[in-house]
Amino acid sequence: MAQISEKKVVTITYDLSVTDENQEKVLVESAEADAPMVFLFGQSGLPEEFERQLDGKQAGDSFNFSLTPKQAYGEYDQQAVVDIPKNVFEIDGQIDGEMLQVGNFLPMADNQGHHMQGKVLEIGDEAVKMDFNHPLAGMVMHFDGKVADVREATQEELDHGHVHGEGGHHH
Repeated sequence: MAQISEKKVVTITYDLSVTDENQEKVLVESAEADAPMVFLFGQSGLPEEFERQLDGKQAGDSFNFSLTPKQAYGEYDQQAVVDIPKNVFEIDGQIDGEMLQVGNFLPMADNQGHHMQGKVLEIGDEAVKMDFNHPLAGMVMHFDGKVADVREATQEELDHGHVHGEGGHHH
């Protein structure tokens, strides 16, 4: 039976809870058997410690671990909350009211062309306040799940850096 290691395609089911301000666990995400998480181990972009906790496990193994903000997506950075001039969101002189709504995540790029997601916090007359922190920044994350499958990655998956087919990327 294959063990999780570099160049393996891993399929897991899990519940993700975070610790709220009252120090209670709150469920924020589930990956169930009908829609599991499938990723290429070592090239997933997931936190290093997340992968380290799964390393060596095989199909049928359960896991239960927590990640601190430092091990996951970092502390919440107040400097990642910025005001962006409202005219940046204009397309042909118009603002798309469905796109620009409080709570929406929008794809953006910085001055160096790096792509990131920003959450719209406020829409003012002149500016839009956006939060570029990862949605789980500053949170302790608790994973409770099971390894559903482990298989060798195909050469195409390794070349592309992501999983193809069932649960993966489709070209």
